[in-house]
Amino acid sequence: MKNQPSNDTALTGALCDLALRAGASALDIYHSEFSVEEKGDASPVTEADRIGEEIILAGLRTLAPDIPVLAEESASDGHIPTLGDEFFLVDPLDGTKEFIKKTGEFTVNIALIREKRPVVGVVYAPALGRLYAGSQGAGAWVANVGENYALGTRQAIRARPKPNSNLIAVASRSHRSPETDVYLSTLDIGDFAAAGSSLKFCLIAEGKADIYPRFGRTMEWDTGAGQAVLEAAGGFVVTHPEGETLVYGKKERGFDNPYFIAWGSDSAR
Repeated sequence: MKNQPSNDTALTGALCDLALRAGASALDIYHSEFSVEEKGDASPVTEADRIGEEIILAGLRTLAPDIPVLAEESASDGHIPTLGDEFFLVDPLDGTKEFIKKTGEFTVNIALIREKRPVVGVVYAPALGRLYAGSQGAGAWVANVGENYALGTRQAIRARPKPNSNLIAVASRSHRSPETDVYLSTLDIGDFAAAGSSLKFCLIAEGKADIYPRFGRTMEWDTGAGQAVLEAAGGFVVTHPEGETLVYGKKERGFDNPYFIAWGSDSAR
């Protein structure tokens, strides 16, 4: 494929650059007086969503013009590309509600899907100054983002083995469902942390939590990058109650996900 980086490690670096650029734009808007609109599905959208997606799509056209891109705002406008065995997933602003509330827990998500699995993922939290990345076979890492959006030292991260008791659970700050609470009540949960956007996957990836159940609607662009980071860190994501690996390119479902549970490493499947 023309202009495609020769390997996933190089691609990861290129996607980090795009996420940093989109995140810089989002942060400028975050610190301004921005307006909020409503999409056809009643979900909120801001200028940051749209501008961030434009930045990422332009970059991907240069980086890998032959790889199709499924992006949230384009999909909302009815632009669904023909997807093959390999495609990008883009959520330019995951956690728009957190962005509007100014909690800081919003992210820029970019993932590469290959044969229905997320093999490269980048999750950037601009307001927190943290960038997570991972690729299949190469592991996962996190880095602080400093002045002029320069990446600091990369620190390898790894999901921790499941403890025998006192699990740490993480769930959505804005979308937690009663079904989630019922499920968590069946486990030996010792502590709970709420988080917005795809940061929930990243907390497990860096060993700060053990489980993230999501019994509510999500779209593929919400989860692809986070799942890639978590799996690169040794964790996994399975559908509930089937226990099958969460896969991508589900056109027959309109690219939404079934219920799923994200786990750390060595957890009971």
